Amino acid sequence: MRALVTWGGWDGHEPDRVAALFAGWLRGAGAEVEVTDTLACFDDPARVAAMDLIVPVWTMSDIGRDQALNVCAAVAAGTGIAGCHGGMCDAFRGNVDWQFLTGSQWVAHPGNDGVRYGVRMVSDDPLVAGIGDFEVATEQYYLHVDPAVRVLAVTDFPVADGPHAVNGPVAMPVAYVKGYGRGRVYYSALGHKAAVIADGPPAEMLRRGLVWAARGG
Repeated sequence: MRALVTWGGWDGHEPDRVAALFAGWLRGAGAEVEVTDTLACFDDPARVAAMDLIVPVWTMSDIGRDQALNVCAAVAAGTGIAGCHGGMCDAFRGNVDWQFLTGSQWVAHPGNDGVRYGVRMVSDDPLVAGIGDFEVATEQYYLHVDPAVRVLAVTDFPVADGPHAVNGPVAMPVAYVKGYGRGRVYYSALGHKAAVIADGPPAEMLRRGLVWAARGG
């Protein structure tokens, strides 16, 4: 397996540490991993298409139109893409091709960081089998979600008070998968800081998701 982990963007999400976690898990699964801190890795469509897995760790950044389309084309042809939190689904707010590819876009986290909430499994898929429900204290992500995703785990809103609380209860996806052409997409909304996903159920979910999303996974 050849995997490309690329990181950058907003420092508050500790992209270097999250990228190192992902790279370590992938190497532990036998992958050949390239880690880079530039989006120039997406400039060459042939290079992108040669990867079995792309792992973006960028938040609130800008991607070139051709760079995004090169990733979309690679995934449509069979390359996988997997990631977490804002590093994948708040990566490039201005690029709708990226949002269509990845399956959601962050729009709010009521209560900000440190909110305690439950994560509830809603699937018997092997990606979450045996993990069970758990609690975390971190940002609770509210997403605009592609209805084509297959949801693995959810969180129930509202927990923190706010203007959207009048619309509850809402079961918001925390982890999901989808197809994009011949490629696989995996996403977990957890990961505001590296420590949130470093161990326990959040880490296990992501480890499984990375390997599953890779071509041939």
